[in-house]
Amino acid sequence: MIRIREIGFKSARIVSVSVLSAVTTLMLGACGRGEEGWRRDAAAKIEQPSAQAGYLRPPRVVSAIRQEGSVLLSGEAEPLSSVRLGAPTGEALVGRADASGAWRLTARLAAEPRLYGLSMTMAGRTVQAQGYLMVPPDGSAVLLRAGSGAEVLGRNSLSPRVLAIDYDNSGGAVVSGVGTPGAGLGVRVDRATRGEGKVGADGRFSISLDQPLMAGAHTIQVAGEGGEQQVVVEVSPPATPTNGPVASALTATGWRVDWMTPGGGLQTTQLMSAAQ
Repeated sequence: MIRIREIGFKSARIVSVSVLSAVTTLMLGACGRGEEGWRRDAAAKIEQPSAQAGYLRPPRVVSAIRQEGSVLLSGEAEPLSSVRLGAPTGEALVGRADASGAWRLTARLAAEPRLYGLSMTMAGRTVQAQGYLMVPPDGSAVLLRAGSGAEVLGRNSLSPRVLAIDYDNSGGAVVSGVGTPGAGLGVRVDRATRGEGKVGADGRFSISLDQPLMAGAHTIQVAGEGGEQQVVVEVSPPATPTNGPVASALTATGWRVDWMTPGGGLQTTQLMSAAQ
């Protein structure tokens, strides 16, 4: 079994993240063939176009607007390409980008977080987006990324704010959030310094811890230019999903999602509620 830790969790460095960042090899495909097809598509690599064909940028989600019982997802793709959001349940949402490359799709909300794979097809070529797109019941949008921190779309802050904590069953962990672009940050776990870096130009940070985050309750503090924030998270080993590639539970700090990576490993994403 491939461990998430082996693909970058232990690296004590910051990675500025955006949907366009190519930081993982997690690719999701159309999901109309059940769980087996979902995993197979997720493990597929992004198509490498030939020089004659030209480069096609992967599609991306840029915003999520909650509506009555649904969420309007907007993004960018190649102009006039076909855009698809596929779920492991077999549900597929299909649309088309306009002449400027903008697209919109409406996904219905559920009592638990839903996962989608984003792809686009143009002139017979299909390009997968990187990461799982998760839509929690609150109508937000979260990009899950194997071996790295989750990205919560539509959130920003000039002072450091922890939005997600990701870890694997060996304790390798990443703390992600938002802050002032270019600000230097340090991360302390239970009063001990465990990582440092900078907020990216997009206002997001993702900092790997230099020591495992073991089971139990931990106080995590992110501080630097612009202020500081302290959150408490309860860590326990990822649970193997029994019904599809993801298992979710609502905790005191927010939604916890245990999900399967393309390599067959398990990763936990703990979303941090605004209350913290």
